[in-house]
Amino acid sequence: MTRIFDIIFSGVALVILSPLLVPLFVILRLTGEGEVFYRQLRVGFRGERFNIYKFATMLRDSPNIGAGTLTMINDPRVLPVGAFLRKTKINELPQLLNIFIGDMSFVGPRPLVPEGEENYTKDQARIIRSVRPGVTGIGSLILRDEESYYAHRSDAREFYIHVISPYKASLEIWYVNNRSTTLNMLIIIATAFAVIAPSWDVTRLFSNLPHMPAEMIDSRLQ
Repeated sequence: MTRIFDIIFSGVALVILSPLLVPLFVILRLTGEGEVFYRQLRVGFRGERFNIYKFATMLRDSPNIGAGTLTMINDPRVLPVGAFLRKTKINELPQLLNIFIGDMSFVGPRPLVPEGEENYTKDQARIIRSVRPGVTGIGSLILRDEESYYAHRSDAREFYIHVISPYKASLEIWYVNNRSTTLNMLIIIATAFAVIAPSWDVTRLFSNLPHMPAEMIDSRLQ
């Protein structure tokens, strides 16, 4: 049933959003490095790997420059148009193609790059990858601005590995254990509100979420 929903609504969304997508194709083609799409290897359902689609927002070789797969505050690798696309999450729209072809669903655990997946334990990865990954989900919703927790730190990579990744895993496992149509719809609604009002506290919509580590709360206040 979920797969039928994904096919129908991703196809409809692609048609409805085409007046927005076509101008973006042109703008991206004429700016930056002339790239429209960015493809990146991710880990998905049952550990299978696939290429995720996004609008190009960073320099073509950005994974091999600077902080690698981590994005820092005022990251020089982010292109001028890319900064707006990332802030508004418009850069994620091409993932409707991933949904349509079956790599992803609308809601689910966020698919990580293989390097990021290695931060999960085998048991965590097995549970998290037992469902199809999503464009949005409880992990990406609660940590939608995760750069703010580490981007100002000199130990950003270590902090991400030892603090943020375990918390993200706990959120994704919470989703898998509580997954339902009602929860999926609530996450979709909360995601829409988060885009419109980024400062709005979405956690109040969900009960019994894993608590954020104190280190993360303190880090964001710095």
